[in-house]
Amino acid sequence: MSDHRPPHPQQTAAAVGGPLPSGQQHTEALAARGAQRTFRRGQLLIQEGDLGSTLYIVRSGRLRAYAADPNGKEITLGIYGAGEYVGEMSLDGGPRSANVETLETTTCSVVTRETLLAYIAEEPTFALEMMARLIRRARLATESTRSLALIDVYGRAKRLLEEMAGPPAADGSRTLRERITHREIASHLACSREMISKLMKDLEVGGYVAKREQRIVLVRALPARW
Repeated sequence: MSDHRPPHPQQTAAAVGGPLPSGQQHTEALAARGAQRTFRRGQLLIQEGDLGSTLYIVRSGRLRAYAADPNGKEITLGIYGAGEYVGEMSLDGGPRSANVETLETTTCSVVTRETLLAYIAEEPTFALEMMARLIRRARLATESTRSLALIDVYGRAKRLLEEMAGPPAADGSRTLRERITHREIASHLACSREMISKLMKDLEVGGYVAKREQRIVLVRALPARW
């Protein structure tokens, strides 16, 4: 269940009667069949290990998928915004593979397993879209595992910040597309918040990063090593 906002693949093949719906159109059509519910910030929607048979399609707001050990240490597996969905891995009848909570007030379309299967029966190409998304998430999870094992904390932080940064401005700086706290960065990287706070402070003193309108800005290219 990991990834930071993957693109929605477009189905380009034609079917009898006209072109196939795109992945985004499928998601919108399925969301229209679910129950619209709004959840407060910090609400736990899915708990790891529980049995569940519902899919959550985000209409507005953001969800965070994460794993936690018995000592409360967490690692973020993915952040999901409008148009994305979570919970699909439990639709095989198995236990939930991760926890999912709201990062802010979030509205979701809650879709039952029966509704999803009925939609797939009508639109089998949506099963291919779901498979493609699961494959992307599996690849990202593999890459994250490799990164945790082989790259030091600074290297992982550098990679995360650069992936989250938008295009360069006129002065060459790059602003992160979303607000993210030191705690959230630490959760992504499986390290302590104190370690990230010290690293970010050092980078700020060095003139590499700054904070503008509650967002982290990469003032200039981050060094290869720190």
